[in-house]
Amino acid sequence: MSDTNTGRFVWYELLTTDTDAAIDFYGDVVGWRTQTPEWAGGAYTMWVGGQGPLGGVSRLPEAVRAMGAPPYWQANVEVADVDRAVALVKERGGGVYVAPLDVPEVGRIAVIADPQGAAIAVVAPASTMVSQDATKPGEFAWNELYTTDHEAAFRFYQELFGWDRMSEVDLGPMGKYVVWGRDGKQLGGMLTLPKGMKTPDGRAIPPSWMHYVATPDLDAALERATRRNARVLNGPMLVPGGQRIVQLMDPQGAAFALISMPVSG
Repeated sequence: MSDTNTGRFVWYELLTTDTDAAIDFYGDVVGWRTQTPEWAGGAYTMWVGGQGPLGGVSRLPEAVRAMGAPPYWQANVEVADVDRAVALVKERGGGVYVAPLDVPEVGRIAVIADPQGAAIAVVAPASTMVSQDATKPGEFAWNELYTTDHEAAFRFYQELFGWDRMSEVDLGPMGKYVVWGRDGKQLGGMLTLPKGMKTPDGRAIPPSWMHYVATPDLDAALERATRRNARVLNGPMLVPGGQRIVQLMDPQGAAFALISMPVSG
């Protein structure tokens, strides 16, 4: 596998307590369809957007639930060599939740934790995964890391994935927001959360990723989400570049966000 694809977000997985309810929710809110791949034996369902499959949904393992983990979204980032990436993670103070393993027809994968504790998966695909246009409806358009030390986190991910620091935004009381990407294209941001910051239901916010799905009508999508018992965590609000965002918790408790389509011209 060539290093040229290292650092791409290629797949997004929802681990949840009720897959059928999640399929109904996201199908209504963002318009995804689903497919059940033959290799999964019925235990895994793929999300399908306008450009094809973009992720999947499966049941949150009981062992993970027993450790207190709520439903969550997990991104998969492409690397040239999973074992080499995992070795680097360990050297730099990160952890390994799922050791490297081969998944037939998918590739070699592992789930790691960065040194601050945020989880993300690394994958060396068995075959080439075509990059999708993140500006289209229903696609994941932005990836945001909330952490205890965004500067240390960025150095870790820069070494692991080759991401570039592209700009920095001063958020006032919230501190600095680092925008990063690859090959000249912005992919997301990182910020250090203020100590003691909690979700509306009183839960502490651990180091974690938030992934944004593009929608052509944010207000309509938000109305559908809240009608189906999603909780608003933050927003709606305007962000630099003229887009609007809203951060939500789905009915099973997984955090995600919606972002309006890019402003033309």
